This record gives sequence, structure tokens and C-alpha cells, in this order.
Amino acid sequence: METKFLVDPEQLVRDLKGPFDLSSERKKEAQYFEMETKYIHFGMNGKRLGTESYLLKIQYIPKAENVDEYRCSELQLQINDGPFVTIPELSNWSYVFNPMLSGADERGPLWGIPQEKFTNINDSLGKALPFSIRYAVYTNFIDFHSINDIFARPMKFGKGIQDLKDIGQRIVHPASFMEASVNFDAEIKPGSTFRNGEVSLELKGLSLVDGSPCALVAYDAGESNLKMIIPVSADQDSVSVGGSQYKGDICVDLATRWVRKATLDEYLVTETSAPDSPAKINQYTTRHIILRLIS
Repeated sequence: METKFLVDPEQLVRDLKGPFDLSSERKKEAQYFEMETKYIHFGMNGKRLGTESYLLKIQYIPKAENVDEYRCSELQLQINDGPFVTIPELSNWSYVFNPMLSGADERGPLWGIPQEKFTNINDSLGKALPFSIRYAVYTNFIDFHSINDIFARPMKFGKGIQDLKDIGQRIVHPASFMEASVNFDAEIKPGSTFRNGEVSLELKGLSLVDGSPCALVAYDAGESNLKMIIPVSADQDSVSVGGSQYKGDICVDLATRWVRKATLDEYLVTETSAPDSPAKINQYTTRHIILRLIS
């Protein structure tokens, strides 16, 4: 029986051989995104302990000058099976994203995202949010820019997405083995850090998202680790140490260079030592993100 192809296989091979050019900057056009994040917490016996779900609605606002401004339209939150609430303080909040700010010096907070915006916030029911939720809300913005801006845009220094020319090619990203401070106001003390493993990008192929051809790029942060020091009294701290691995896929529009769809999956194991407690607390947490460009 004769095999029939929908396309010419030889032409398809020629088209997929490349080389591809992912070095162009994005079109300066307004863009609207939604990012869904879900945390699932487990005991070490596998029992589910709780969940949190977040929906971040965020837009890029083009400026005439060389500035990347973003505006949070809304952030929704659901804890376990409770009602969805919003965070009024973040609705229509704008900030300027700057990838050159590391947060490690006096020039400004990490990527220009001020932590103080998240230190005293309530939900739309008027309830004050606990520290763990406020920190996760802040992390939503860090995750968004890690995917949308750090991995998916050409790097000015070091290898980045611009160096992926052929399907199957893999490069090691400059974020490899970088140790970032994760201190958060007075609630996570200096000395708290997150250290990436070997971060890689790989051009996996081409995809079609919402009718637009996209480069399909995989990223993998390798074996990462963290340390968090949290004060529990004037002279006592709890210390959490752990290991993490996060990775995902990014679909980059070949015409506009904007991210059309992306995922992140993280698996984190921590051990916490609390003062005046001989027993250590072990916990396993997964985090799943899907980011979409909204037409």
C-alpha cells in the first residue's frame, strides 16, 4: 500500500534543518498575559497537605523610550477549596522591569520589583495575607519575568536564546550556578539564598500556538538548592534547606518574538529546623505554571 504524506518529507527536512534566527528583539506592541500557578504541598508520606492557586493578569505597555513597563491588571488567589479572592493593592499597579538590577546592591530591587509592595497586603475580603502567601504573590512576578524575559529574550552578555540555531542544539545559560539573595523585608533574613544548577536551553523544534508558528525552546535549571532563614523571635530563627529542580517549555512567536505559551514545573524538597524542637520538619512541594499570551 502506498504511503501518502500531507507534506513533502524532503521539503520538511529542508525547512527544519535551519539555521534559525532567534536573535531579534521583540516588536514593541502592547501585550496581555495570563499566568496560572498552582502550589501543591505534600507530607513525606505522600499525603496532600494543602494547595494555593494564583492567576496573574499582566500586560506589557510599550513606551517610546527604551523602557519595559508592565502593569498588573489583577491577581486572583485561592487557598485550598476556599473562594477566589483578588488583591486590590495590586490591581492596575505598574512598574518598570530592568533585567540589569540584581537586587544585590543599592541600585534597586531585583529587576525593579519593589518588595515593600508585598509586605502589608489584604485580600478583597479585607483579610490580611500571611507571610507565606505574600511571598508567593511576589514570586509570581519573579517567575513571570524569569520565563518571559530572562530565558526567552536574547542575552547581551553570555550565551542565550540567540545562540540556538539548529533543532536539537543545547546551550548553557549564564544563569547557571548563580546564587541570588531571597531575603524578603524583615521576614526572610540576609543569608537566605537560591542557587541554580546548570541552566540549559534547547531548541526542541517548531510548534503552532493560536495559529502562529513558534520556536519550541526547553529550559532546565538542573539541581538547584536553597536556604531560608526566618526569624521566629528576637534571638531565634528557623532554617530551611532544600533541593529543587524546575524546567519547562517556551513557545516563542517567530514573527513577533513574544512568548505565546510557556510552562514551568518545579519539584522542591525542604528540611526545616525550628528552635527548641529536636525534630526536623520535612516537606515536598510541587509548583506548576502555565503562561499564555492573550490575543
